[in-house]
Amino acid sequence: MKDLENIPALMADIGMRARAASAELAVATSQAKQTALEAAADAVWARRAEIIEANAKDLDFGREKGLSDAMMDRLLLNEDRIQGICDGLRAVAAQDDPVGEVLAEWDMESGLHIRRVRTPLGVIGVIYESRPNVTADAGALCLKSGNAVILRGGSESFHSSGAIHACLVDGLKSAGLPEDAVQLVPTRERAAVSEMLRMTDYIDVIVPRGGKGLVGLVQREARVPVFAHLEGIVHIYIDKAADPEKALRVVMNAKTRRTGICGAAECLLIHKDVVDTIGQGVVRALMDAGVEVRADETLQAIKGTHAAGDGDWGCEYLDKIIAAKVVEDIDGAIEHIRRHHSQHTDCIITEDDAAADRFFARLDSAILMRNASTQFADGGEFGMGAEIGIATGKMHARGPVGAAQLTSFKYLVEGDGAIRN
Repeated sequence: MKDLENIPALMADIGMRARAASAELAVATSQAKQTALEAAADAVWARRAEIIEANAKDLDFGREKGLSDAMMDRLLLNEDRIQGICDGLRAVAAQDDPVGEVLAEWDMESGLHIRRVRTPLGVIGVIYESRPNVTADAGALCLKSGNAVILRGGSESFHSSGAIHACLVDGLKSAGLPEDAVQLVPTRERAAVSEMLRMTDYIDVIVPRGGKGLVGLVQREARVPVFAHLEGIVHIYIDKAADPEKALRVVMNAKTRRTGICGAAECLLIHKDVVDTIGQGVVRALMDAGVEVRADETLQAIKGTHAAGDGDWGCEYLDKIIAAKVVEDIDGAIEHIRRHHSQHTDCIITEDDAAADRFFARLDSAILMRNASTQFADGGEFGMGAEIGIATGKMHARGPVGAAQLTSFKYLVEGDGAIRN
C-alpha cells in the first residue's frame, strides 16, 4: 500500500519504478505494444459503465467547484466519448512503431556506416487538467513510443482518470509488459506536482496540458525539460477574397463546436472590404448561436455586439465569447496576430492563393490553416491517432505531439576494423 502522506517518498517510488519499466519498454516488440493497446481498448469498452459511474463523481466535484459550462463539457464522459477513447487507442495501436525507425543512413570514406535511428525519450511526466481522455491518449502514445509515463491528472478528473488507467494496466498485463510502464499519481495533493517538476533523476520530459495557470507554473518551476503550450489564442482572418459560404461554415464550427478546447477560435479578423457583406453575416450568425461578440468600434455598429476592451485582444476565453476586429488588409491581420497570438493555431479564409501563401510564410504558429476549422488542431485529426498535447515551442517537438514526437534519436556506427588517421 502506497504511503499517500509522504509525498516525496511516494513520488520517488513511482519514479524509480517508471525508470525500471522504461528500460524494458524501450526494447519491447511492436507486437507486444500493439497487443497492450488493443487489450486496453477492449477493457475501456467492457468497463464503460464503471467509467461513467466514476465520471459522475467527478462531475459532482466539478459542479461543487463552480466549473464553467465549457470546463464541465471537457470533463464529461458518455458512451460516445468513451467510444472515441477506444477508437483512439486502436488508432495508436495500428500505427507504425516509431522506435528503431532509420531517419538517415550513409557511408563515410573512412569505412564507417552510420545510421540515425529513433529511440525512446525514457520517462514522460504528464500533468493535465479536467479532460480524463488525456489519461488514455497520453498512456497510449507513451507506450507506443517505448516510454514509461507518470500521469498526474487534475483533481476534477480524479475518479475518471483512475478508472481509465485501470484499463491501461489491464492491457499491459495482457501483453506481458511491466505494469509500472503507465502509472497514475494516486493523490490530488498539489505537492505531487511540485515533486514531479524536480524529478530530474527519473523524468526526462514534462508535458503539461491544461490552462494558463498550470502551464505557466510548470514552465516557471520545472527543472525537467518541458513540452508546452501556454494558451490557444486562435485567430481566424476573413480575407477580402473569402468565399461567403466557407467563411460562415468554418467560423461557426471553429467557435461553437466545442468552446472549451485549445483549438477553438478566440478572435475574428475581417477585411474592411467585406465588413458589410460576409462580416455582417458571420457576426450575426455567431450572436444567433449565443456567442457574445466583443467588437471593435467599426463592428459595434452591428446591433447586439459588445464593446471590446484592450484585454480582449489576446484573450483565451474557452467560452461562448469571441473578439472581433476589422483590419485594413492581410498585412494588418498578420500584424495583429503576431502581436496577440500564442503561436498555436491561426487560420485564413480566402480563395486567393497569393494571400494564403503570404499568410503561411509570414506567420510562425505551430499550425496554420486555410479554409478549415481550427477545431482540426488535434493529433487525432492529423492522423496521429491521438496527441499528448500541442507544443508551441520551437525545440524538438512542435504542433500535435504524437508517438514520433516522443522519441529522440541515436547514431549507430559500424566499421570493419576502421581506425582514424
